[in-house]
Amino acid sequence: MLKRFLNAPDKLVSEAIDGLLRSSQGAHLARLDAGAGINVVLQKHVPPDRVAVISGGGSGHEPAHAGFVGRGMLTAAVCGAVFASPGIDAILSAIIAVTGPAGCLLIVKNYTGDRLNFGIAAEQARALGYKVALIIVGDDIALGQNARARGIAGTILIHKIAGYHAERGASLEEVTHHAEDASRKVRSLGLALTDCNVYDGHHQDRLGPHEAELGLGVHGEAGAEKIPLASLDQLMHRVVGRLETAITPGNQIVMINMLGAVPPLEACAIAASFAKTALAERTKWVIGPAPIMTSLDMVGFSLSLLPAEEAFVEALRAPVESSFWPGIASFPPVATVPAPELTETFTSPASQNAALETRLQAGLDALISARQDLNALDGKLGDGDAGSTFADAAQIISEAFPQLPFARPDALCAALGRLLARHSGGSSGALLSIMLTAAGREPDWVPGLKRGIDAMTRYGGAQKGDRTMLDALWPAITCLEQGGSLTEMSQAARKGADATIKMKAGAGRAAYVPAEHLEDVIDPGAEAVARFLAAVAAKD
Repeated sequence: MLKRFLNAPDKLVSEAIDGLLRSSQGAHLARLDAGAGINVVLQKHVPPDRVAVISGGGSGHEPAHAGFVGRGMLTAAVCGAVFASPGIDAILSAIIAVTGPAGCLLIVKNYTGDRLNFGIAAEQARALGYKVALIIVGDDIALGQNARARGIAGTILIHKIAGYHAERGASLEEVTHHAEDASRKVRSLGLALTDCNVYDGHHQDRLGPHEAELGLGVHGEAGAEKIPLASLDQLMHRVVGRLETAITPGNQIVMINMLGAVPPLEACAIAASFAKTALAERTKWVIGPAPIMTSLDMVGFSLSLLPAEEAFVEALRAPVESSFWPGIASFPPVATVPAPELTETFTSPASQNAALETRLQAGLDALISARQDLNALDGKLGDGDAGSTFADAAQIISEAFPQLPFARPDALCAALGRLLARHSGGSSGALLSIMLTAAGREPDWVPGLKRGIDAMTRYGGAQKGDRTMLDALWPAITCLEQGGSLTEMSQAARKGADATIKMKAGAGRAAYVPAEHLEDVIDPGAEAVARFLAAVAAKD
């Protein structure tokens, strides 16, 4: 079964257009009321005295093509079925609907179906008396710079440049000239880690788990070559190396296009990877990274390069009505501002307390030794890293012993709080940092630790009985308040930790775990506290 958000594949394009027109990004758009099978998106208010700029093609490349309809870009977009050219009647309807005396320019990607259908529609419109120009974009360099070159993401740059000149009132001849000039000079190349699912229910990825594909098409067709999967920087080097052989000398504009299923985090990493290449030194302007011409759910990206000529930059910088156009910005080094000076981790001079140092080191060693046991416990309740968090924090503290003020409880707790805040991960590290920082405001151990527990409760949100490390810490510190020994303190902590086996989780990741999964499982944070205090108490 195909697990996707759709009612039926044959209704998806029409329903998606309706959704776009009802969205906050489609308030300026309308659809042509021309019956089933004709999906044309156009500006609500078409300027009658401007050249109309029309493009389109198969769906599945969103936001191309309908997402780029608006003042300053396309006048209309003709949307075919997924990865299929729109029909001749749909294209002709679009031409007639938006073309006035100034004429229209059709921008067509170099695929056979698009060339034929847009070409026939253009001829029919001319026969009806309309002024129609047509250009074919073949920016993909994967198969060589020849008549076979496919039209991919670079086509969107042509939309923007043509739309800019049309919006300024240029003639059809002038708009066509600028679009053709850009089309001759734009170069694109894509790379993907997967192909895409075209809703046929029988999807099979042609790429193995250790393969990538260089020079693929935006319809899921095979690329120029399969290459070994590698680090992002190595893959980027392959893409840029091919592009450098196809572009002219001089400064460049780069458009970084995501192919559909690349999360924003990785998209930004892709931009950072491009910045490490030699080509980045010649890149003066950047567009994206953004999904501009996608390929359904393909995990991949493409780069499009255009010479940074003043006329192109001016056209690409002009405002547009479409919110899907990501804009263009200069491509300088990463900007930085001076960092504020933070309090030093160790603000008090180091001092010794042999008994305390011995006991603390014993507790830290216990946490380091418990890494795997605590990870295994946490794996039943959360993400399985509690043991690593406690062990790493213990190692950090151990390494800082020569710099710690052991003779002063308040200074020691404050230093440990700052140390964990800066170097320990996870919520456990943060909570212990809060506890120790608050404890550092009291000169004596017991009032300080009590103050620390109160702060941990306030900021962490957990209470006693919520199945957290508090259920071991709380009875241990209460025991000390009542004058108990270290041995009694550790026994209280152990009793509290063991009691978590029967508790319902009220905080932390375990609160999201079904109750049956918690049965007979001790809380890993409470277990860590119990093991730490047992080792502290046992050391004479």
